Amino acid sequence: MKRLFAIFLGVLFLASCDSEHEGYVISGSIKGEPENGTMVFLKTTDSVNQLVDVDTATVENGLFSFNGSQDEPKMHYLFVDKVRGNAPIIVENGIIDVEFQKDSIGFAKVKGTEQNELFMDFLTESRILSDRARSMQNDMRTAAQQRDTATVAALREEFMEFQEDAKNFNIDFAKNNPNAFVSVLVVGNLLATKALPVDEIRELYEGLSPEMKATEPGKKIGEQLENLKSTEVGAVAPDFSAPTPTGDLLALNDVTSNAKLTLVDFWAAWCKPCRAENPNIVSVYKKYHDKGFDVLGVSLDNKAEHWTNAIESDGLEWNHISNLQRFQDPIARLYNINAIPAAFLLDENGVIVARDLRGPALEEKVAEILGKS
Repeated sequence: MKRLFAIFLGVLFLASCDSEHEGYVISGSIKGEPENGTMVFLKTTDSVNQLVDVDTATVENGLFSFNGSQDEPKMHYLFVDKVRGNAPIIVENGIIDVEFQKDSIGFAKVKGTEQNELFMDFLTESRILSDRARSMQNDMRTAAQQRDTATVAALREEFMEFQEDAKNFNIDFAKNNPNAFVSVLVVGNLLATKALPVDEIRELYEGLSPEMKATEPGKKIGEQLENLKSTEVGAVAPDFSAPTPTGDLLALNDVTSNAKLTLVDFWAAWCKPCRAENPNIVSVYKKYHDKGFDVLGVSLDNKAEHWTNAIESDGLEWNHISNLQRFQDPIARLYNINAIPAAFLLDENGVIVARDLRGPALEEKVAEILGKS
């Protein structure tokens, strides 16, 4: 299950804004007699969601501190050397106090600004939901081991209701707290997991305060929602171009102009589901290419050799392009791609007629359309 609140479970946040401080000060206290000199790491994520170091500090008599400047609120993470887990904090300019036990960093106590209080409220309810989920999963595991099919069925139904409760909690929080940074993250997660129809997510986004829309994740959500309009079924697919494995530029229109039906396939060598689907696309391509079916592979790899080796290994005989930028690829951003495999089926006029067809569904649709041509 993709829990809608998963990125917030077992974590704590502190961000504050104090007019007496131009930057931020993170003041930490660790209980449990940590050794002097123990390293504490402040990290954040880069454009491809990889952790990157921001700063380091050392523990002296159970205390540590960081200071710096932050233009806008952003999620950061505290790690302690040789301690499992981490404590996410939303860093913004101001005073941030963090206190936790050495062996339970995920349950840090924080004090700070209004953003802190809002996030703490969110985490409190999230932990209740998490405990409820774990309890049901444990009960389901026990019932399965005892082969109690009736109880397993009842618990599965209860779990479906729980998932709806969790989703509703996220939705209600974002609606009721339009000025909370965590609400921006909630809306972004709902969009990424496709938990709601796009119109409902757009309504949640429009309800956010101007300040929250202006944050980095807020602007990203706005861009994604705008791009979705141009990549819905019935829309003309936006044109793009990128380098082929030989370095030549190839545009989408170059491919669609010579085909009756074109599959734009977003994939990567590192993506196991993509590689598992490739034989199916190969089969459809070989069967229908002479009838007007073509494929354009858009790779979200970041290493050219991995990309080209996968093309050869999987026998992908169609055109391929890539900017080798993973999910920061401008084509992926244009098409709002945040997970792969993803695919768009275009007719001879470049109109999107279907999305994300896999397995038998792809051949059925190709056969249906080309059979009429």
